[in-house]
Amino acid sequence: MDLVTSVVLEWLEQHLWPLTRVSAMIGSMALFSGTLVNARIKIFLSLAIILAVSPALPEVSTGVEMTSVGGFLVTAQQVVIGVALGLVSLLFLQIFVLGGQVIAMQIGLGFASMVDPTNGQQVPVIAQFFLMLASLVFLAFDGHLLMIHMIMASFEAIPVGMTGLDADAFMAIAEYGSVMFSAALAAMLSGVIAILLINLSFGVMTRAAPQLNIFAIGFPITMVSGLVVLWLTMGGFIFHFENQWQRAIDVMCTVIGSQCS
Repeated sequence: MDLVTSVVLEWLEQHLWPLTRVSAMIGSMALFSGTLVNARIKIFLSLAIILAVSPALPEVSTGVEMTSVGGFLVTAQQVVIGVALGLVSLLFLQIFVLGGQVIAMQIGLGFASMVDPTNGQQVPVIAQFFLMLASLVFLAFDGHLLMIHMIMASFEAIPVGMTGLDADAFMAIAEYGSVMFSAALAAMLSGVIAILLINLSFGVMTRAAPQLNIFAIGFPITMVSGLVVLWLTMGGFIFHFENQWQRAIDVMCTVIGSQCS
């Protein structure tokens, strides 16, 4: 009976702790962390990934029992690693949400909002459009497959055990969160400058002809011009997406302490 118990506990250590890390990433990563994705789907997807790759994972030898205090600490370490990787991809998509909010406020469409299915908050329609576009491009670039590759590489870089992420990993995530705002502004900078020039021209018109009701004619012209500028600058979306996605990959490599080729 003792032999059977030891075999069962060894099998659980080999599968349950990696499952914890994978499920933590699935529950916090881009697209899959949304409220529209059922929790059962996330669990079944995590189980399918672990059952498929468990033979290739390094052997788990922590030297602690799963039901002990050390076992709970090991479980917490796996959750932190998975959430850290998923958070980077989530911050990456928020770059385009922030960019959409910036351009929406500039062209006067900030009042037109709808519920974001990712976090359940009201966001401008243009920001929601950029989120859907970035999500589709994320899937087209096989971003979800690269996230699975990252979490599998983390088992080689950070084996299951008492050791987890170091201070450099948390600092990299914090710095990427600050870069998110500058990246969003850089992605929409051309549109912001174009709308600023349009508003500047309206200011000159108001100064030259004060009798013009600038509020009556300025709002529809700004809105139409903003949509035209948005359409003209849409061609650079893939360029910004590719650059920011590569930066997100570098951050994830820093988090797990691995050299990514």
